Amino acid sequence: MKYPVKVQLVEKSRREGLDIENLPFGKTFSDHMFVADYIDGEWQNCQLVPYGDISFAPSMMALHYGQSVFEGMKANISTQTGEPVLFRAKKHAQRFNKSSERLRMPAVPEELFLEAVNSLTVIDKNWIPQSAGSALYIRPFIFASDESLGVRASTNYKFIVFTGPVGPYYPKPVRILVAQKYVRAFPGGVGFAKAAGNYAATLKPAEIAKEEGFDQILWLDGLEFKYLQECGTMNIFAVIGDTVLTPPTTDSILDGVTRDSIITLLKEMGIKVEVRPISIDELIEAHKAGELKEMFGSGTAAVVSHVADISYQDVVYDLPAIEDRKIGPMIKEKLTDIKENTVEENHDWVTPAVSTILEKV
Repeated sequence: MKYPVKVQLVEKSRREGLDIENLPFGKTFSDHMFVADYIDGEWQNCQLVPYGDISFAPSMMALHYGQSVFEGMKANISTQTGEPVLFRAKKHAQRFNKSSERLRMPAVPEELFLEAVNSLTVIDKNWIPQSAGSALYIRPFIFASDESLGVRASTNYKFIVFTGPVGPYYPKPVRILVAQKYVRAFPGGVGFAKAAGNYAATLKPAEIAKEEGFDQILWLDGLEFKYLQECGTMNIFAVIGDTVLTPPTTDSILDGVTRDSIITLLKEMGIKVEVRPISIDELIEAHKAGELKEMFGSGTAAVVSHVADISYQDVVYDLPAIEDRKIGPMIKEKLTDIKENTVEENHDWVTPAVSTILEKV
């Protein structure tokens, strides 16, 4: 690899005695992390080291002006080889850099990104759970590291990747509240990017929804409060009649890797898919006519999360029981089989985790 990497492994793993098959999402982290610095216009100081705290100055620019972007991806154990595999790692690398560019941050070379992700997956493969719906969650992120005040792009950045075993993000179908006051993203903004600030802005309305008995928010567009955008942190799908609908990705909607995979697989199965704007009125009318068969969210963390009901203008609209649904359960099973390398796929989405730097250790 072009970038030399210093490797320091843990003396004793924290994995021993830990039941990784029964863990809450995002609370436990693996033994190692990958760290690199962007200084003087180039990436350097690449290290694979024990997972641990990092130090920073109170004046670090990311804390003040929000230059921070992350990705989320997963690794599983192949049922064919017993070795770790990654799902669409290159697609995640590309989206990571697309997000970074919007926030005026440097690209992480694909070679460096993939080496970091692969090496961590290989070195901490014994942290990968194998129970249903579980995986090794991988979190790459980048942030501004200049020690300076003043609204401008930083000149220095830090890139870090760490991992952790996770179970299902939503263990049961979710109840969603349609947003009528708050907005997630506007045209011309950063809604398409995995910018940290996007998620901070959703926390208050999400808490309000939970206080009212709902799990997540179905976001509408910020101009007319008319068209569906995303559901919580997920892309949204609706099955009306025999057609699967999902909104087009715009600068207000995240280009989900899972979303793209679902659209591709459904079309290959001969299922009708329409990528077009969906109004909340169309959705409600379809429900009243008995044509709204399913709704589900998609994302790396959730994979496929079934929607139990939606609330709009103080009316709750129940959706069919999960056992009566066709599309959501089928596509979730198909994605899981692909990610675990149980079935063959012809897209080269699943790749074995291979590290070049660990071969030299």
